Amino acid sequence: MRIWVDLTNSPHVLVMRPLIEAMREDGHEVEVTARDFAQTLQLCERFAIAHTALGRHRGGRLSSKGLGLAHRSGALARWARPRRFDVALGHGSNDVTVAAAALRIPSATAFDYEWATVQHNVNCRLARAVVVPEAIPPERLDRYGARGKVRPYRGLKEEYYLADFEPDDAVLAELGLDHGEPIVVVRTPPEVSLYHRFENPLFRRVLEKVRGAQTVVLPRTPTQRAELEALGGFTIPDRAIDAQSLIALADLVISAGGTMNREAVALGTPVFTTFEGRPGAVDEALLGEGRL
Repeated sequence: MRIWVDLTNSPHVLVMRPLIEAMREDGHEVEVTARDFAQTLQLCERFAIAHTALGRHRGGRLSSKGLGLAHRSGALARWARPRRFDVALGHGSNDVTVAAAALRIPSATAFDYEWATVQHNVNCRLARAVVVPEAIPPERLDRYGARGKVRPYRGLKEEYYLADFEPDDAVLAELGLDHGEPIVVVRTPPEVSLYHRFENPLFRRVLEKVRGAQTVVLPRTPTQRAELEALGGFTIPDRAIDAQSLIALADLVISAGGTMNREAVALGTPVFTTFEGRPGAVDEALLGEGRL
């Protein structure tokens, strides 16, 4: 079987990597496309995932997202047409679902946060299968057109790809950190800017409290990096690092997103969330269990 995998954001590389390896071990031909956003391309290179880079992030505005979807899905369809794939897979990738539908290629979409309304209204309606954690009640997905398509799995996606993980303390030397002193890892919000259009005052207060050389802040975009460098007082990696080892070796993780929070849960590191959006079922369960 010829399988197409599309990666649009940094966490998707980690999620799909073991699946890509497993599918190839089963004898399938797998080709990968990747979007230039955050550390997606760097992580593909770090993990030696052969890929074709297509498209980039167009910004946070809804109109920009729509333009980006049209441009990139069109580019993906042109790339994929002569390759005659049997199935297409993505984790939260609207682009591959739209392109696959245009080419009449069966597709599956996956996600673990159910309130991304615009994204899911596209993906769930066009995909043949919707793969989500069993913590998400299926009825929450009915309005997106997912009725009869849901394929639940147990636990966290992070528990699967970190199941046999062993941390490498080389990342501490790489960042100049002292293992004998407390280490804090901070992940920025998904917004394009920390202090401008999508202001998160709680996250700003957290930054002020934990400022120090032993605090590693992982920005998502060049804009966030520039703002953090202007603030000063943090360790900011200049390239993709072994973030999972860093999380495992840290004393505390604070994240305004989702994946890094759940990686910390899976690795047993204390973690606090500053996410300001509507909590999803996975986080509701973790909060209820005292794991987040």
